[in-house]
Amino acid sequence: MARRQLRRIGASQVESLDEQIEDAGVVAFDFDGTLTTHDSYTAFLKWRAGAPRYNLGLAKLAPAAISYLAHRNRGRIKAAATREFLAGVSRERLEADARAFAELMAPRMLRPDALRTWRRWGQRRAKLVIVTASPEIIVAPFARGLGADLLIGTELKFDARDRVTGAFDGPNCRGPEKVRRLQEMFGPDVRLRAAYGDTSGDREMLAIADEPGYRVFQEKP
Repeated sequence: MARRQLRRIGASQVESLDEQIEDAGVVAFDFDGTLTTHDSYTAFLKWRAGAPRYNLGLAKLAPAAISYLAHRNRGRIKAAATREFLAGVSRERLEADARAFAELMAPRMLRPDALRTWRRWGQRRAKLVIVTASPEIIVAPFARGLGADLLIGTELKFDARDRVTGAFDGPNCRGPEKVRRLQEMFGPDVRLRAAYGDTSGDREMLAIADEPGYRVFQEKP
């Protein structure tokens, strides 16, 4: 719009800001360990429960933790933690708690070098997408604060009273599921301009990026 207006008033010699900035395409960032220093969902559950309740919950989760050593399915142990700490919580309460957590923890968790890269891509008009295995409802306040164009994450299931059931509403958003969800949003032939991740769960997403960045962010707040 700005470029067309400049030309209509005869300012063809003036280079508009629109003409100086490229449209860089889709850039995807993993969240936990990439944009942040550590796992946000574990930190949220511990913060929300408080130390005594959290430690008690961990003790109850011991059988699930032992089973994990055999099946190595992160989604299953995450679902078990969700049932233990969040089952029965209303969506409204959970959203309010997630906002409070993000306001408190964003300055302590977000990596400065990751934020600089995020902003640089934003200046190039990239579509900035967070793709995370953590629940969308927990990461959403961070995503809004960063000005993300899109958030893709694991979805919690709610019952008829809009309370957390303890199950997921779909697969854990990790590994191939990250690419499937990106394809769902951007089409089957989606190609990322760049992608950043820090675990094997990001491998497939990095594979469809022109510029894959694996564990490139190291700074702590």
